[in-house]
Amino acid sequence: MITTQKPVQTPAWQDGILTPAQEFPSTRLNVLSGAIPSSLRGRLYRNGPARLTRQGQTVGHWFDGDGGILGVQFKDGQAQGRYRYVQTAGWQQEEQAGHYVLAGYGMQAPGAWWTRFNKAVKHVANTSVLALPDKLLALWEGGMPYALDLNTLDTIGLDDLGGLQNRPFSAHPKRDPHTGDIYNFGLSIGAKTWLNLYRCDRTGSLQQTQRIPLRGVPLLHDFAIAGRYLVFCIPPVRIQVLPVLARLTSFSEAMQWQPGLGTEILVIDRESLQLVSRTTTDAWYQWHFGNGCELSDGSIHLEISRYPDFQTNQRLKEVALGQTHTPAESTLWLLRLDPTVGRVIAMQAVCDRSCEFPVSRPQDVGQPFRHTYLSLHRLTTNAHTELFDAIACFDHDTGTLTESNWGDGYYPTEPIYAPDAQQPDQGWILTVVYNSQNQRSEVWICASDRLSAEPVCRLALPHIVPIGFHGTWQPLP
Repeated sequence: MITTQKPVQTPAWQDGILTPAQEFPSTRLNVLSGAIPSSLRGRLYRNGPARLTRQGQTVGHWFDGDGGILGVQFKDGQAQGRYRYVQTAGWQQEEQAGHYVLAGYGMQAPGAWWTRFNKAVKHVANTSVLALPDKLLALWEGGMPYALDLNTLDTIGLDDLGGLQNRPFSAHPKRDPHTGDIYNFGLSIGAKTWLNLYRCDRTGSLQQTQRIPLRGVPLLHDFAIAGRYLVFCIPPVRIQVLPVLARLTSFSEAMQWQPGLGTEILVIDRESLQLVSRTTTDAWYQWHFGNGCELSDGSIHLEISRYPDFQTNQRLKEVALGQTHTPAESTLWLLRLDPTVGRVIAMQAVCDRSCEFPVSRPQDVGQPFRHTYLSLHRLTTNAHTELFDAIACFDHDTGTLTESNWGDGYYPTEPIYAPDAQQPDQGWILTVVYNSQNQRSEVWICASDRLSAEPVCRLALPHIVPIGFHGTWQPLP
């Protein structure tokens, strides 16, 4: 019997991931439809893996791509865009060599294993950004931030914020909307694993530190502010460090899902950075929190984009190959917790659609909130093979989900909320969209309260900006 294999269909999103980014100078962006709101005034910055191949070699994981920053300034009804690679030491070394030289999150350095010991893990600066008054920080899990010029996006260099002392400064800092204080963390791995806690002032200058011992070597990506507290949920993923140190495997390959450990919840007092409570509950995995807040009865309320296991890591590895087949769907959950003793009061799914990247208005961070904006798979989309192809707003008061309906072939990135310069209680949702129908990248502006409507404005970018991870909004004075 002759069997015929079905041809593998090329995903429409493939060129939006695999096309190496081309830098472009400050360029006025052409309007494709609609008009830029005159009251949209500020800068959008986005970060993500900009190059996944060199000399025919593909990175081992999507997380290994060199970071590239898109900056778009909106002012007086016009938009100027610019795109630059973060010129890390590793990027410069490999750009000069023309091929991969260093190890990464999901790849080993090339060559025999005994030649790898003098080769560091490359700082890719590809995950997120933090806009400060005088500089932009490109963030990554495993090291200090890289500072860039806010206007030109020129790379200035590693920045210790006045006291990091080479400790990592992770990719998801949180900014208090009232004080401007910035909270973040980083893991230090040695004889013990330490959770380093940081409080910076509004300029990014480090003001306070604390550290808490952790069990084993976990994978920790995000945390939440909830009123007077910082909350960490540590999933049961543990890194087997010895094979990594022996250069026998990458970090990604050394990670083990151990659900028997459960998920550990740490509650930290924001003022003292001291541990308040520590408890263990059911196992799940999360990359990202949404928002958190403190309720009137003293309990805290957290949003989590929750996966049942760690299959997400394999799926993200496949993204870098331009084909995905591993199922890994997260849904939006709410966790209610007694912070003083760490007791989980309730945990329930509030949106059972495949979604990720939950965000709130900047003025709501750590405070009671109503709306969550997120990336979503459309109902007609195969979530196993497709990237997110819609954005949505979940209303916690009514339990309703309002989603975009733009049709096939549009892939928006994480939604970014930009408050209106004239009416701060209103705002715009900004997203960079890969338009596979025209094979180009676009910046879309949507009304935050009308996501089911057509975008208010669509802007063309000069080149494809590869689909990335996180961004931020900086209002102009």
